[in-house]
Amino acid sequence: MRSLCALLLLASTALAETPLEELRLLGEHPVAGMAGGNLSGLALCNETLWAVSDREDDRLYRLDTEAAVWQAEAERFAAPHAPSTPLPWGLRMRTWVAGQVRGGGLDFEGLSCDAQGNRYLVSEAHAAVLRLSPMGEAQWLALPEAVVRQARASGMLLKFNALLEGIAVDPAGERLWLAAERQRRGLLVLHRQRSTWHCSGGCVLVSEGGREPGPAQLGDAARPRDFSGLAFHQEKLFTLERQAHRICRRQLSDGAVERCWSFAAEALAESRRYPPDYGQAEALWVDAEGAWVGLDNEGQVRADGEQRPIVWRFAAPQGGWGNRR
Repeated sequence: MRSLCALLLLASTALAETPLEELRLLGEHPVAGMAGGNLSGLALCNETLWAVSDREDDRLYRLDTEAAVWQAEAERFAAPHAPSTPLPWGLRMRTWVAGQVRGGGLDFEGLSCDAQGNRYLVSEAHAAVLRLSPMGEAQWLALPEAVVRQARASGMLLKFNALLEGIAVDPAGERLWLAAERQRRGLLVLHRQRSTWHCSGGCVLVSEGGREPGPAQLGDAARPRDFSGLAFHQEKLFTLERQAHRICRRQLSDGAVERCWSFAAEALAESRRYPPDYGQAEALWVDAEGAWVGLDNEGQVRADGEQRPIVWRFAAPQGGWGNRR
């Protein structure tokens, strides 16, 4: 039995140390016209690429991808008063003060859409989801309080600026996933029944803490596990893990990792380096041909002088996102 356990441990260690396949960069696109910068979410809805900023509470951006330099065109909306959530008073007050100082009191940190053209924005400040119809009408989803209660009971949503960071919706608009950012990170799932949302068998899919080695380009220093973006594609979840500079495919049933791919080689090229802790990958959308990854540079200038938000287009891995290699 001990020999078997030792062999399993060695196999697990070898798998963890196997270098990840690097995604191939097809294009790099600076985005002009995002007045507040801070690109925090991307979604491809009916052939239109949309972006959201966590510093602006009243607009989405339609990206004109045909222009030589991508242009962001604002679509404005009026969000109703945010619903109350069972986040503690102290955490809500710190978030409110931060929003007054830096802008973006709702702190939209993720974007998704369904096949009907509805857009879904997750508010980190309120642990809530806003739905925008194709006509731009805004409505908060009726999420159960159990989402926040169960997340906090599992060690998530406990720290300021480490709340909900990603959202994914299936094409039918009947299943919704949320990503808790860090310390602890996790995945939550809800199902729609008519006009309300429920946790079927529990809200929490994944809750995990700890640290793990970062890319070799950063010296392999251990960094907190995190999620900064979330996408749904072909009955799989895809997580953007910015500290590790990778995208991982996960099972819908329990959020277990099936396969990961790295984008560290491109992201950490010398010409693309930002000051420490800036230029983070915050936005993710996955389709059959590849992945869109958006960077939140918070107005910082990178090594080559570029100061605008950036969107990268990576090719799908050889054999597609569903390959088992």
